[in-house]
Amino acid sequence: MRFIPERFRHNNLFITMFLITVLMIVTVSITITWTTIRMAEQFFFEKFSITNAKVMDQVQDSFEKYHYSVVMASNSLLQSVAIKDVLTTKEESNVDRLASIFTLSQLTKRIEPILASYDVGIMVRGNNGVNYATNDRTYWPITDEALTKSILTRNTMENPKRLLYQYDHRTDTEEGNYIIASKALMDRSGIVYGSMYITIRESEFRKFYSSYTTPGNNVFLINKEGTIVSSNLSNLIGKKSPELRDYAVEIGKNEKDNQIIGDFMGKEQIIMMEYLPSFDMYMLNIIDKETAFGDLIDKKKILLISMGIVLVALFFVLFASRRLTNGLSKLVKQIKSASEHDFDEYVSVSGTYETRQIGTAFNSMLDELHEYVDQLVLSQKQRRNAELAALQQQINPHFLYNTLASIKFMVGQGSKEDTEMMIQALISLLQNTLGNVSETITVKQEVDNLRNYVFINQKRYGDRIKVNYFVSPDCLDLQIPKLLLQPFMENAFFHGFNHKPEGYIHVLVWQEGDRLICEIVDNGDGMEISEESHLPSTKRKQAFSGIGVRNVHERIQLIYGESYGVTITSELGKGTKVRVSLPMQK
Repeated sequence: MRFIPERFRHNNLFITMFLITVLMIVTVSITITWTTIRMAEQFFFEKFSITNAKVMDQVQDSFEKYHYSVVMASNSLLQSVAIKDVLTTKEESNVDRLASIFTLSQLTKRIEPILASYDVGIMVRGNNGVNYATNDRTYWPITDEALTKSILTRNTMENPKRLLYQYDHRTDTEEGNYIIASKALMDRSGIVYGSMYITIRESEFRKFYSSYTTPGNNVFLINKEGTIVSSNLSNLIGKKSPELRDYAVEIGKNEKDNQIIGDFMGKEQIIMMEYLPSFDMYMLNIIDKETAFGDLIDKKKILLISMGIVLVALFFVLFASRRLTNGLSKLVKQIKSASEHDFDEYVSVSGTYETRQIGTAFNSMLDELHEYVDQLVLSQKQRRNAELAALQQQINPHFLYNTLASIKFMVGQGSKEDTEMMIQALISLLQNTLGNVSETITVKQEVDNLRNYVFINQKRYGDRIKVNYFVSPDCLDLQIPKLLLQPFMENAFFHGFNHKPEGYIHVLVWQEGDRLICEIVDNGDGMEISEESHLPSTKRKQAFSGIGVRNVHERIQLIYGESYGVTITSELGKGTKVRVSLPMQK
C-alpha cells in the first residue's frame, strides 16, 4: 500500500487487515443502525397513519354534515313555489320590488334553521333582477353587478344541475376568503330562473378541522386547479400549489394506500389525502416527518450506542490482529534486512504455524543460496583459467603461415640479420604466450610482447605505421592480465589505417591515483562507437586472439569488478583512443 510510510512497511499485513476489518465493522454498524431507525420509523409511521386516518374520517364527517345542511337548504329554496314566483315575476315599480324583497326575506327565514349550526349567509338571485341576501350583505360584500359578471355565476349557469363549491376572495373586507356553495334555480321544464348562493367564511369553515391541527400537522383543502381553498396556514389560502395538486393526483392513483412521503415547504413530509366528492376537492393532511417522529426515536442515543459497540469491537480487533501478525511482521523485518548482512544472518523461527514454516523455508533457502554462490565462484574461477588457457593456444594459423613465409623470403634474399631478429621476435612472442601459464604478467612483459608483435608486422607490411611507447618506469613491475593490450594493437594495425596511407600508434602506461591506466591511441580512420557501452558497435576479426575487444572488457570486470574496464572514444577521420582502467597490483 503506497500511503503506508516506509518504517511501517513490515507491518503492512497487520495494517491492511485492521483497515479492512474497521471498514467492515463500520459499514455493518452503519447499516444496522440505519435499518433499525428506518424500521422504527416505519412502525411508528404505520401506527400514526392508522390514528391519523381516523382523525381524517372525523374531519370528513364534519364536511359531510355541513354539505348535507347545504343540500337541504338548497332543495328547500328550489322547491319553494313562492320563491320561484318572486324571481320570475317582473316588477313594475319600486313598490313591487320592495314587496318582492320582503317576501324573499320571509321565505328565507324559514330555511335559515336548516343552517342554524353554521355561521353562513344566503343569497338568491333572479333572472328578473330581484336579488336578496341575508345579513344585509355585510356577511359577503358583493354587489349585484359583480355577482352577475363573476366566475361564480358563470360556473353555476354552465352546470345548472350541480351543487358547486367555489372559492372567492373579497379585498374589501377583513375576512377576505369565502367558500361559496352555489346552484342554479331551475323548474321542472329545465328553465333556469335564478341562482342561490350559500356563503361561509373560510375562518368558519376551518373550524371543521382546526382542533386536529398542531405545529407540523397541517390540513389543506385544494380544488382541481390546485388553489388552496382552506388551510390552518392562513397565509397560503388563495395561492395555487401545483405541487400539492400533483401529490393529490399521485395518491389518488394508488388504490392500496392514500399516503406518501414527499418534500413540501423544504421539508420531508407525510402526505395523506382524502377526496371529498361532495365538494369536488382534495383534503390533504401534511405532517412534518421530523416533528412527528423526532421525539419518538432518539437517533442521537442510538448513534452513541452504535459508536460504543464499534469502539469496543475495534479494540478487540486491534488486539487480535496484532497478536496474529506480530510474528509475521518480525519475520518480514528480518528477511528485509538479510541482504544488509550478505545473507549470512538467519531468521528466528517463531510465531504461528504458518510463520514458522516460512522461517524454516527461508533458512533452508539461505543454505542452498550459500552453496550455490560457492559453486558459482568456483565455476567462474575455472572459466577464467579455461579462457586464458584457450587464449594461449589460439594462435591464428594464418598469422604463423604469413610470418614463416616472410622469414623464408628473407632467408632467400640473404637478409641474415633481419631474419634472425624476426625469428627471435617470434620465439619470444610464442614463449610469453604459450610457455607462461600464469594468469598475469608484468607491464614490462606485456609491452615486450607488443614490441615483438609490432616488429613482425612491420617487417611483413612495412613501417608506414609508427609505434611509440610511453611507459612510466614505476609501472613496469605492476601485474596485469596476460594479452590485455594485444587485441587493441592488432585492431589499430589492421583496421585503423584502411584509408590513410600512414600514421602513428602511441602506447601509454601510467598511474592515476590507485589505478593503472593503459592507453593505445592512433590517428587512423576512426570508427563508430556504441553510446551505451562506449565499445565498438561491430566486431573486428582478430589477427592473434580469438577473444575480441568486448570480451577483454568483460574479462576485466569479471576479475576486478564493474568499476574497472575498457572505454573507447573515436571520431571518424581523426583516430581512436582505447583506455584500460585496472587496479594497481604488484
